Amino acid sequence: MDRRNVTLVTEFILLGIPLSYPLQILLCVVLSVCYVITVVGNATIIVVSLTDAQLHTPMYFFLSNLALLDICFTSAIVPKVIYNLVTGSKTITFHGCLAQSYVYFLFGTTEFLLLAMMSFDRYMAICHPLRYGVIMKPKLCLKLILSSWIGGFLDTITQTILTFRLPFCGNVIDHYFCDVAPLVKLACGDTYLIGMLDLILASSLVLGSLFFSMVSYGCIIFAITKISSVVGRKKTFSTCASHLTVVFIVYGSCIFMCINPSKDSKIDSTKIVSLLNCILTPLLNPFIYSFRNKTFKEALKRTMNKKNYFSY
Repeated sequence: MDRRNVTLVTEFILLGIPLSYPLQILLCVVLSVCYVITVVGNATIIVVSLTDAQLHTPMYFFLSNLALLDICFTSAIVPKVIYNLVTGSKTITFHGCLAQSYVYFLFGTTEFLLLAMMSFDRYMAICHPLRYGVIMKPKLCLKLILSSWIGGFLDTITQTILTFRLPFCGNVIDHYFCDVAPLVKLACGDTYLIGMLDLILASSLVLGSLFFSMVSYGCIIFAITKISSVVGRKKTFSTCASHLTVVFIVYGSCIFMCINPSKDSKIDSTKIVSLLNCILTPLLNPFIYSFRNKTFKEALKRTMNKKNYFSY
């Protein structure tokens, strides 16, 4: 390492996505609308799940936690992107960059683990319905949620500390947020250790939780084929398909970004995919999981009626 090239970095410059001014305005409007819908939709799930007694079940306990994660996950990135598009500013402080990177990966990692826990919940509900109420008690559900958060914290904290302790030879990040990969490229020192750690943690967590989810849903699909009632099969498979859709979107986008495809095009495709992952998945989750669900829609009506009653 040539220490003469090392500079004390107090702020970073985010290059963002290279677009013409009209496209930047369009992107800003689209992101703003999507962000508002995301926050309102996921907040609705949390409020209705807490206030309606009929939704005090393990499934909606997990869904409300997923909704909270989605709000935090998208809020870590999208407001800053919108602010930069509106003001034309591209800078972010060193500590702001550290916080953004840590929060983004914390909530993203926790969501992977939570989706695996939710697949286990659906496995117990469909494959072992008679034992479901005995096993999936509130205490166990709380432990599963806490293990997801603790796992996300432990996975992210080491990576973040090692990354931001690196000596940097520049401060221009070729991304729209403080991602680890472009930050490591700015480092002057040996990044082999952090690269291997990142690979090991990402592979074990992403592939491990994906394998667990696929095994759970595989058992669920096998159990569905044994249901004698056609209506029962369709209803159960519809619920399973909703969960699988989210799993494929979340893991598919993550695997695509990890593969790191060719960057011959003017706009790096990984930026587009990661931006879609930041806004699309949290936006769709309320509609996939809850707003299409008859039980939730009835609970939403009851909650709104209560609000109207108290307003008088």
